[in-house]
Amino acid sequence: MLQARAFRPYIPLSSWTSAPSLTSENPKESVDRDGKGWSRSRSLKNPSGFGHNYRIAMALVPSALLLVDLGGSSVVGTVVVGLMISYILDALNLKGAAFFAVWFSLISGQLAFFLSSWSSLMASFNSSVVVSVLGSFLCAHTCFLLGVWSSLQFKWLLLQNPSIAIALERLLFASLPISASSLFAWATIAAVGINNAAYYLAAFNCLFYWVFSLPRVSSFKSKHEARYHGGEAPRDSFILGPLETCLHSLHLLFVPLLFHLSSHYSLLLSSAASFCDLLLLFFIPFLFLLYASTRGSLWWLTSNPNHLHTIRLLNGAVALLFLVLALEVRVVFHSFRRYIHLPPPLNYLLVTITMLGGSAAASAYAMGLVSDSLSSVAFTTSAIVVSAAGALVVGFPLLFLPLPAVAGFYLARFFEKKSLASYFAFVVLGSLMVTWFVLHNFWDLNIWMAGMSLKSFCKLIIANSVLAMAIPGLALLPSKLNFLSEAGLISHALLLCYIENRFFNYSSIYYYGFEDEVMYPSYMVVMTTLLGLTLVRRLSVDHRIGGKAVWILTCLFSSKLAMLFISSKSVVWVSAVLLLAVSPPLLLYRDRSKTTSRMKPWQGYAHACVVALSVWFCRDTIFEGLQWWNGRSPSDGLILGFSILLTGLACVPIVAIHFSHVLSAKRCLVLVVATGLLFILMQPPLPVSLTYRSDLIKTARHSADDISIYGYIAGKPTWPSWLLIIAILLTLASVTSIIPIKYVVELRTFYSIAMGVALGIYIAAEYFLWAGVLHVLIVVTMVCASVFVVFTHLPSATSTKILPWVFALLVALFPVTYLLEGQLRIKNILEDSEIGNLGEEEKKLTTLLAIEGARTSLLGLYAAIFMLIALEIKYKLASILRDKVIDSGGVRQNHCSQSASASFLPRMRFMQHRRATTAPSFTIKRMTADGAWMPAVGNVATVLCFAICLVLNVNLTGGSNRSIFLLAPILLLLNQDSDFVSGFGDKHRYFPVVVVISAYLIITALYSIWEDVWQGNSGWGLQIGGPDWIFVVKNLALLILTFPSHILFNRYVWSHTKQSDSPPWITLPLNLLPIACTDVLKIKILGILGVIYSLVQYLITRQQYISGLKYI
Repeated sequence: MLQARAFRPYIPLSSWTSAPSLTSENPKESVDRDGKGWSRSRSLKNPSGFGHNYRIAMALVPSALLLVDLGGSSVVGTVVVGLMISYILDALNLKGAAFFAVWFSLISGQLAFFLSSWSSLMASFNSSVVVSVLGSFLCAHTCFLLGVWSSLQFKWLLLQNPSIAIALERLLFASLPISASSLFAWATIAAVGINNAAYYLAAFNCLFYWVFSLPRVSSFKSKHEARYHGGEAPRDSFILGPLETCLHSLHLLFVPLLFHLSSHYSLLLSSAASFCDLLLLFFIPFLFLLYASTRGSLWWLTSNPNHLHTIRLLNGAVALLFLVLALEVRVVFHSFRRYIHLPPPLNYLLVTITMLGGSAAASAYAMGLVSDSLSSVAFTTSAIVVSAAGALVVGFPLLFLPLPAVAGFYLARFFEKKSLASYFAFVVLGSLMVTWFVLHNFWDLNIWMAGMSLKSFCKLIIANSVLAMAIPGLALLPSKLNFLSEAGLISHALLLCYIENRFFNYSSIYYYGFEDEVMYPSYMVVMTTLLGLTLVRRLSVDHRIGGKAVWILTCLFSSKLAMLFISSKSVVWVSAVLLLAVSPPLLLYRDRSKTTSRMKPWQGYAHACVVALSVWFCRDTIFEGLQWWNGRSPSDGLILGFSILLTGLACVPIVAIHFSHVLSAKRCLVLVVATGLLFILMQPPLPVSLTYRSDLIKTARHSADDISIYGYIAGKPTWPSWLLIIAILLTLASVTSIIPIKYVVELRTFYSIAMGVALGIYIAAEYFLWAGVLHVLIVVTMVCASVFVVFTHLPSATSTKILPWVFALLVALFPVTYLLEGQLRIKNILEDSEIGNLGEEEKKLTTLLAIEGARTSLLGLYAAIFMLIALEIKYKLASILRDKVIDSGGVRQNHCSQSASASFLPRMRFMQHRRATTAPSFTIKRMTADGAWMPAVGNVATVLCFAICLVLNVNLTGGSNRSIFLLAPILLLLNQDSDFVSGFGDKHRYFPVVVVISAYLIITALYSIWEDVWQGNSGWGLQIGGPDWIFVVKNLALLILTFPSHILFNRYVWSHTKQSDSPPWITLPLNLLPIACTDVLKIKILGILGVIYSLVQYLITRQQYISGLKYI
């Protein structure tokens, strides 16, 4: 018999929150396992991390998301920037600064929340200032708790201030049951309304009371005392004290009741049901508190187990009485009066006997009170009486009244004797009573609902009820007969999926225009899914069902969730088939060895084929989902792309878990996923013979609404997208070595030419449609670029001699193509009949705009080509340099003595640093055999790319001030070149970037001054500056004041040494006047940069000085 468990605070968290087990557990081992990171020797001097993060996350993470949703983008931006700063400070090992940055970001986010959300709070609470202030205080308190939780993640705080860590932990556990339940209830009320708000609050109170208010051992208190009293943890080690636990209990009991009184005060005594709401809101949490006392929730009241048992028994009986009476009035007679076939007062008497007797018997059995012959007789008698009274209430014939009585007797006998024969007798008799009830109440109704007649639905309900009653008995059969329980569970799941799919997806049939009355709400789908998955998990842990049954049931229950997102009548079965095809690698093979592939190759191929077939089976569902997302019918290429992508993603578990050691499988999977993504992005046209057109797709694509809404849309030729897809797939195949271009020169040549031709035709067909000669030049350009990049990355015996000429041809094609494109465009425009009807000025403007637009596209193409070449050469030179350094380092290591003294280690590190700085010049001189032309070619490509980007900046943005900060880093691709720039080395790589930024801003500032004065452009700067000569002199003088900081910083970036004995910040004040007084924006930017340069140079030189002192 089940016995009441006395208060045992040594029982760990895992035992309190899990289902009861039949096996005993050593209390000392339980204490050792309680709280992650604990060890026997841990103390306040050596604390581990906070051990209750997952509990805190359950409450604070959803609360934080709610606050972010209420605050909007301003709160998100503020918090994200603050947390990024904190992360950077923590990465720099500035722990204290990171700690204060977290708090500063939360405080700033809360201020942004107040500023942005006060009006919405006032509107939500009907302009009630008091309620809005309380809501704002709740949000601020939650934000404060987020800061407290973040503080507990800093180890240095736990080490330096252990008492503060204990206080913060106690503060979290004391505050969260109140604030989290309030916020969760607020969110629920905002979603579904305030009618049952007090019940939502009571439910969340019970949840967080269970999570936080039960006795938990602190993460920061020593546990060596837990060995006393047979492993019982002392009360001093609990997180919460008696006061907090008592307040939580009072909050659990009275706050939902008081909230209902304040929100429904005008309806309290309007009816008996309203009064019963008060009883329910008090006694439901009260019964929950009594049940939680079995887990130690009333430890603050008394520690005597007998006293606790008496309190639990007496108060539970009183609470159960009032709860049953309230449920009778509020639920039974309110919603199910039509099924009660007895006149008053007999109906009230028998319903009370049924409910009160049944609940009392169940409670007595659960508390272990049915332990002797007298209690067994009382339990059996109550079961018989309750069954007979319930049968009379629902109108069961008196002639067959012995049937429910006998059924109750067998059910009580099963609980007392654990007799399976008694249980199956109860199942048979119970099935007869369920069948009679359904036939008596619903069979004769001629109603259609959910796409079928009510009689068909009755058959399904009866079958499902019989299976639900039989499955517990089947699960208790010997293990050899587990297949019976598996078959019953799968059949029950199939029937449940079919019934819910009918009620949820055939809404247009049973609504009959009453669209506000939902017969089967969404939360029922979620609830039955969670209950089903929990039941499957429990039966699997108890070894009542096998792995295949777990696989099928998990897929069936999970597939029901697809109804919530896709309104297709077949979505449940399609999702089930897809899950059954995808999940075997995760569920069926998980018990095998993990060292080798747990799935044989032929099984992998078979599963991949099944996945592909299941995705093909889902094609109509994919079409409906894409149509819902896009708002119109998707193209055939988009459908095919999603099908391929879904197939690839579904095969990821097969490859990742079972064939992770097979490189070819990973490469093929990458190609499949990439192909799907390319089809989705490009949406290439498909031949009609290769497309699938079901009735659903045909109906959707021949709808007249598309034409009436969007009109006739002229289709742009999309066949060039095939060329781009082929080029990208060829690149992926070569990168993953599926095409072995690395080892076969001829294949490499064919690949590079094919890539260039495909990309050239694609670019010519997509952007330059008017001239065949230009097409040829573009294709030749792309072929040259492809050959150069491929053979630079994978050189051959003769490629180093040919590639400079290929690059020269590419550079020569740039001006030819640029000028020829303009001439051909002018010719085509002049020959156009529509352009011929325009005036002379309009012709010139149209021609100029057309030429500039096309030439901009051409400049962008060549800028991308030169950028790619510069990147490839930079990467290749870095690879050569790394190989040279490794080789020379290996030779030096072989000749180095093994008996070096430890006192020479600092000097050796200094010598190694000097060698590293001189290595580039050494390798450049010996690079002739590997291609000495590469640095010069890379520098030419970099300069051309930068120049073209400057031209594009002028054409597209009119010379934006911010663009130079994005374009100048291109010059980082410059290489050390002994032919053109002899003194340029790796340590000077930032010098071109800084010089170009300063020069660009100075030149554009001079141009702005000249344009405003001598070109007669009387802009805002001239109007503010006064007469012309005053404007010029003033701004030129201010511009000159910015020069010293820029000159000093540029010289420092070149030499990395101080240029004078004066501190770098001495020129900083010269930049303040240009910032404050200039009329030209570029001069102001130069001044700001001057201030930044001075500070950066000062910080760097100071850090070098400190490092030098440490070295000395």
